[in-house]
Amino acid sequence: MNILFSHPDFIVIDKPPGTTMHDPQEGVVHQAEMAFGLSDLHLVHRLDDGTSGCLILATNRAAAAHFELLFRTHQVQKYYLALSDKKPKKKQGTILGDMKNRRQGQHILLKSRHNPAITQFFSYGFDGAPRAFVVRPLSGKTHQIRVALKSLGSPILGDALYGGTHSDRLYLHAWCVAFQWHGESIAVFSCPQQGEAFINPVFSTWLNSQSDPALLAWPTAPGRPNA
Repeated sequence: MNILFSHPDFIVIDKPPGTTMHDPQEGVVHQAEMAFGLSDLHLVHRLDDGTSGCLILATNRAAAAHFELLFRTHQVQKYYLALSDKKPKKKQGTILGDMKNRRQGQHILLKSRHNPAITQFFSYGFDGAPRAFVVRPLSGKTHQIRVALKSLGSPILGDALYGGTHSDRLYLHAWCVAFQWHGESIAVFSCPQQGEAFINPVFSTWLNSQSDPALLAWPTAPGRPNA
């Protein structure tokens, strides 16, 4: 666990895969406080246990409240990297639909759009490495990216819950978070360091050639969900 960015009001850490959010003894907040000699850290958003990468922790209650506002009003941009060994039905686009709890912790994507999950993506194919996805979720639903990629026919490598091929980890990584903090532009990046497919030279070379994901030709954002 490393600090990627430090500010008096918050830190952005590089969450390792497998670190849980909520366990009071083993969870990410406790681990960060122990690792960095800090206290009174606050979760302001969440990553699945298997997901690695950028995670913001507020260092005081006022900052945590302000982040709650930023996330609720969709003012934090998040970009993820995912890998799959299955070719998607389309190479780029927007996945839009309501989500419903199913069974055993699974969620499914519906055709209805009352309060939809909105996920935008680009995919890139390689010789000798799994296909890469750059993903921008425009809403914050549980398992949103995992369900979206499954709906494309490309479940994430290592995602046993959604039919992904067995692997050494869940290949989902929070690559970048970007936001305005009281007038200051913040953009923090994390390159994945754990997982055989993430350190594959083919993928690493491609990732090193990528610039700011905000500069990709993302389509105009559709209507935001109500929640």
